[in-house]
Amino acid sequence: MSIDVWLIIPIALVLYFLLYFGYGRFLERKVVKVDAAAVTPAHRLYDGIDYVPSNKFVIFGHHFASIAGAGPILGPTMAMAWGWIPAFLWVIFGNALIGAVHDYLSLMASVRYDGKSVAFVAEKAIRPRTRYIFSIYIWFALVLVVAAFIITTATAFVGIPESATPSILFCPIALLFGIILYRVGLDLKVSTVIGLFLVFASVWVGYYIPLPLAFTEWVFILSIYAWMAAFLPVWYLLQPRDYLNAYLLWFGLGFGGIALLLAAPPLVMPAFTSFTMTVVGGKPSPWWPTVVLVIACGALSGFHSLVSSGTSSKQIDKETDALFIGYGGMFFEGFLSVIVVASLGAYLLSLPAAAGDLSKAISYAVATPLPAFTGSYGLALNKAFGIAPKIGAIFATLWVSAFVLTTLDTANRLARFVFVELMAPVEKASKGAYRAVSNRIFASLLCAVVGGLLAGTGAYTYIWPAFAGTNQLLAALAMMTVSAWVVGVLKLPKRICAWILVPTIFLLVTVTVALFWYLFVVAAPLMFVAGREALGVSLTVISVIMLVLDILLIADFSATCRKHWAAGA
Repeated sequence: MSIDVWLIIPIALVLYFLLYFGYGRFLERKVVKVDAAAVTPAHRLYDGIDYVPSNKFVIFGHHFASIAGAGPILGPTMAMAWGWIPAFLWVIFGNALIGAVHDYLSLMASVRYDGKSVAFVAEKAIRPRTRYIFSIYIWFALVLVVAAFIITTATAFVGIPESATPSILFCPIALLFGIILYRVGLDLKVSTVIGLFLVFASVWVGYYIPLPLAFTEWVFILSIYAWMAAFLPVWYLLQPRDYLNAYLLWFGLGFGGIALLLAAPPLVMPAFTSFTMTVVGGKPSPWWPTVVLVIACGALSGFHSLVSSGTSSKQIDKETDALFIGYGGMFFEGFLSVIVVASLGAYLLSLPAAAGDLSKAISYAVATPLPAFTGSYGLALNKAFGIAPKIGAIFATLWVSAFVLTTLDTANRLARFVFVELMAPVEKASKGAYRAVSNRIFASLLCAVVGGLLAGTGAYTYIWPAFAGTNQLLAALAMMTVSAWVVGVLKLPKRICAWILVPTIFLLVTVTVALFWYLFVVAAPLMFVAGREALGVSLTVISVIMLVLDILLIADFSATCRKHWAAGA
């Protein structure tokens, strides 16, 4: 009996609806205990640059666009190597039990600590040294985020240059939107109509005036963009760009979902292939624990804790807005991954590069996940609406690339925040030196440069798992931090704390094992591959640093939990 998308898409929607109004409300009322009258950091610390109280729908647009990126698309595409059922199950249950909880609690913990980073929360909830260990870890993780998404965007622009033009034009459109909304004071609805008209006009321009640049040229341009976007005021480029991009993603997501439901194609990809498939770095990869290195953002993502505690928490108008933004944003991202799984399950074998051959289809999805998804999406639109597959693929590449850029600029901005926090001890020694290194322009430069150099290698199948593994360990460490906050600061009953601690322990074990696997099976052997020695050394060093910091943080977390648990928290 064949299974089609009429089964898995409604199941996902019903589960997300029930969990949002069930488990989400439980977290809001019983764990965090939000106060609608509380003065948030956006009001108390308003500076017009980073701390800016905003409409919850505007913040949701920024937040969703920043956390989504290419992760919920690329990861599930590569995970199709194991079959569509393993990918679907991890997206749903990873999302529900860990990802959405992680995002919401990270956001609210930061709101309660003046919009400070999750590393700052770790200092208060665990112990002082934890903050600096965690901050170093976060900075390295952000370097890999920048590298991975520069590669993804540059590759997309080279493959379909028609998508590059509107992505570049989004920048001046976002600047104009920010000015007419925040400086001219035009109504949000009117400003949105103007902005969206210009966005869709830029799509038309891109179709006729593509930008055919080389990969290295795009790497350079994107590195410059990431640097500049990180130090400009949040209302000037970052927030309006992300807000407008969110409409593009919602449209793409809704259009694709409707197309799949109308066409009602059967899922012709196998439900399950094998427990071990060649996925990460060309090595045989067991589904557990390496699925967390592959699917990453579609199920859960440590990067989300940095967005939640880096930019979103500084813009929250009321505490009651946070559930919609943090918890709801993760569910939207999970649903995007469900659409990806359904689209690929139905159409991956029909792509010209697959030619109906399963092994070719899997190799294509693993090596070039973005074209695999956009091609499948184009076929879905063709079957449902008669749109030419190439037009559908161009549109999909456009909205995916637009969101990769939002993740890129947010990541580098967060790297600036973390770098400045790490430089705090310098202020005691020399205020002049501290002013120099904490300058917005300088602090934004370092991550963009290092990430750009890594991206220049073009080694996607190695850098993506390195980013994903570091990212998922970051999620485990962020869950560890908010667990310590729930146990030691909020001092909730043990039965409530257990709802947070159990998934935290599972995640810590899974990603730690996965990173050890990556280090010894993928990264270290790369040092002895001709032409890849430097990349192998870089990834090995980063992996070792990550694992050492991981062990130190787990030790701090365990000691803190034992102390509070013994005290009867």
